[in-house]
Amino acid sequence: MPLLPYLQADRIEAGCDEVGRGCLAGPVVAASVILPVDYHNPWINDSKQLSKSNREELIDEIKEKAISWAIAEASVEEIDKINILNASFLAMKRAVLKLDQVPDHLLIDGNRWKSDLTIPHTCVIKGDGKFASIAAASILAKVYRDQFMEKLALDFPHFGWETNAGYPTKIHREGISKHGATEWHRKSFQLLPNQLDLGF
Repeated sequence: MPLLPYLQADRIEAGCDEVGRGCLAGPVVAASVILPVDYHNPWINDSKQLSKSNREELIDEIKEKAISWAIAEASVEEIDKINILNASFLAMKRAVLKLDQVPDHLLIDGNRWKSDLTIPHTCVIKGDGKFASIAAASILAKVYRDQFMEKLALDFPHFGWETNAGYPTKIHREGISKHGATEWHRKSFQLLPNQLDLGF
């Protein structure tokens, strides 16, 4: 079933999504995308449903065809200070503020949104599988974050970040257990089931 191009046709809508909430390490990354109302690409879907190569192939297409797009993040320090949910909201707010055009309405992936922005919004549960603009935002955010974690893995090779992007895989947890936590680990998260001495 093709994704919907808009919720309401006579306004500028920006789809917003974030990635990395469940990770043990790295920033949370958000993107916001405004697509033309007549835009259609059958390949654009929830980023989790696409292969890595599919996502990377769609990046240039989304950036070229979008009326406006932006990517933003909230840092590990911000996550630990204000919690991951609020950091996710902050990253999405930053992505919206970076858009070249102020949208009339936001389509937010998920069931909650908290912000001091005055732009009206609609929360859409599993929105990245329903609206093209949210799906496009999820693709931009995921590719950006995956590539960010792949680069970090060159300096921190013990955690498998080049493949797990900071999510709590067996390799990642074994790396934490053996080598301790890094500056990129979220200290407010339970990094190991028994929370051994992680070096912080």
